[in-house]
Amino acid sequence: MSAFHLAQINTARLKAPLDDPSMAEFVAGLTLMNELADRSPGFVWRLPEDGDGAVTEDAADPSRIYTLSVWESLEHLRAYAYQSGHLDYLRRRREWFHPNGPAAALVLWWLPAGRIPTLSEGITRLDRLRADGPGPEGFTFRDPFPAPASVAA
Repeated sequence: MSAFHLAQINTARLKAPLDDPSMAEFVAGLTLMNELADRSPGFVWRLPEDGDGAVTEDAADPSRIYTLSVWESLEHLRAYAYQSGHLDYLRRRREWFHPNGPAAALVLWWLPAGRIPTLSEGITRLDRLRADGPGPEGFTFRDPFPAPASVAA
């Protein structure tokens, strides 16, 4: 068993409020995707649902949603994201979300096994990735970093 797990946060800006009819398939898919994650190999934890299955950063931008989860490995998260039913929803993201442009929408980082990340921590790491590019503190599937060799005392 590894001493580290992989945390991930991703964000998107909705094209319409979650209660808009144009978002019905996305909202229905949230429960399905959360259930799929829950039973996927390597899944550890995800941010609890707020009723919509998604979390908004703050009242100032209710169109911004986040998902935050922890996985045993990069390979487990990659399999869930790109080799399961999740991929069908991922392919439809342009129906429901505004493009991010060049800004990163996802950041990955290693944390000691058993530690649960916070939404604030994830947003900070996403901001750092956007400002400084990939590094051990935050990286992407395209530019991964290995888990640390040991847990700092």
